[in-house]
Amino acid sequence: QVQLVESGGGSVQAGGSLRLSCVASGPLSGYAMGWFRQAPGKERGFVAGISWSANVKYYADSVKGRFTISRDNAKNTVWLQMNSLKPEDTAVYYCGIGASTRYPGDYWGQGTQVTVSS
Repeated sequence: QVQLVESGGGSVQAGGSLRLSCVASGPLSGYAMGWFRQAPGKERGFVAGISWSANVKYYADSVKGRFTISRDNAKNTVWLQMNSLKPEDTAVYYCGIGASTRYPGDYWGQGTQVTVSS
C-alpha cells in the first residue's frame, strides 16, 4: 500500500518562498506524482504534476512561473518549490500519486498547511 508523508509547510509573508517535500513508500514504479491544495471552503484542486521519468510536468495556471515540481525516484521524493507566494496560495497542500500526470490523485498524503500573510 502506498503511503505519502508531506513536510515543509509553514507561515510566510507574501513574496516569500517555501519548499514542500513528500516522501513516498510502497509500489511506486511508473506512477506520476503531484501536489494539490485545498483552501477553507473550497474543493481540493490540482497544483502540479510530474511524470515518473520527470520529462512531463503540468501546472495549474495560477501557479505557472512561480512553482516548480521535481522528483528523485531514488529517494522516493517529490518536491514543490513555491516562490513569490501570495495570500491566495494559503491552503492545505496534499501530495498525490497516481496513473495520470494531469491528475495524480489515486492516493493522498495527510497534507501540510501553508499560510501566506499579506
